Amino acid sequence: MLLNKHVIVGICGGIACYKAVDLVSKLQQAGALVDVVLTEKADEFVRPLTFATVSHRPVYSDLWEPSGEAAENHIRLAEEADILAIVPATANTIAKLAHGIVDNMLTAVALATQAPLLLAPAMYKHMYTHPATQANLALLRERGAFLVEPEVGRLASGAIGPGRLPDTETLLGAIKLVLGKKGDLAGCRVVVTAGGTQEPIDPVRYVGNRSSGKMGYALAEEARDRGAHVVLISGPVSLPVPYGVELRRVETAAQMQAAVFSAVTNADVLIMSAAVADFRPAHPASQKIKKRLGGGRGAGEGENTGEQATDGSFSLHLIKNPDILGELAQMQDLPRRLVRVGFAAETENVVENAKDKLHRKQLDLLVANDVTRSDSGFGTNTNKVTLFHANGVMEDLPVMPKTGVAAAIWDRVVSLLS
Repeated sequence: MLLNKHVIVGICGGIACYKAVDLVSKLQQAGALVDVVLTEKADEFVRPLTFATVSHRPVYSDLWEPSGEAAENHIRLAEEADILAIVPATANTIAKLAHGIVDNMLTAVALATQAPLLLAPAMYKHMYTHPATQANLALLRERGAFLVEPEVGRLASGAIGPGRLPDTETLLGAIKLVLGKKGDLAGCRVVVTAGGTQEPIDPVRYVGNRSSGKMGYALAEEARDRGAHVVLISGPVSLPVPYGVELRRVETAAQMQAAVFSAVTNADVLIMSAAVADFRPAHPASQKIKKRLGGGRGAGEGENTGEQATDGSFSLHLIKNPDILGELAQMQDLPRRLVRVGFAAETENVVENAKDKLHRKQLDLLVANDVTRSDSGFGTNTNKVTLFHANGVMEDLPVMPKTGVAAAIWDRVVSLLS
């Protein structure tokens, strides 16, 4: 996504500018061409050499240097830029941009460029909430600028409130989102499911699986980076929420079914990468089941969660969960053509089981993997998948990071949409 993108990072004179060092470094590591432009006060917080070291490129700051090269540089930078991200954006610079004031290198580049403008404000809480700052931000948004809202937290002054610069991952997500506005999924609404489900036995225990959600979250981020509006329906996972993605949390298969059926009514694509439990306890206990009592007795009046044998073993009564993709295949009243992609996590007979699922659930594409492999199982950062197409084509992809698998899947979905 960021490879060979020309990203200009504007740095204003605020204490939060030290965080921009990590952002510039991460952009460079992702393959972006990063040019840093400092305001005259920013280099009193972080020296230009620091940014030059992590960007591997010159740093620009003085519009009035005697050689006259800056006059050419600000135009060159403006014309070459794919995006101008001002991180942090101070109240002073925001006011200048809103009213077209050009008195330094950064504001000159900002006024000259046709690239999208991304602002990440960071300042004292009352400066951010001041009507003047809010009016300036509103004016810039009306003109097409994108805003990364500051976080509420502890500020440099020691106060607690809005004005804290978000972390690097959030800023990277915002930059990718803006760069992807003209991607090959622009205008599409996609639904991605991720993670496993948890079916309660009692308020303490549940029936679950080993899914980490990493594949689904990678799919959601890739779709966002291509310009799609993404609804991510996630079971319980320990992953950060991708920036710019609409997250809907669920726990059980029934909750996921309801969320999916609601989301697909105006969607173009559904990718079911979640590991949905096939079975659930028939009668979850309302209170914790005690080992000494066993079964549902003592867990709640009239409950029959399971049965305890005389040897102390316990049998749990399970019933089938709804088949979300199977039921979707039978629905005739969807308002538009829905591209459907399923996943099959197998431990044996991968090809046979995948082909059966593909046709039985009327999918356009099925992604199958052998979860017994060490490089393709639950929780890994890589995946080894085989793609099964509705027309009978089978693609065996090499082991690659889950981000790469996500890109490959969306490449095929884009072809199906077109």
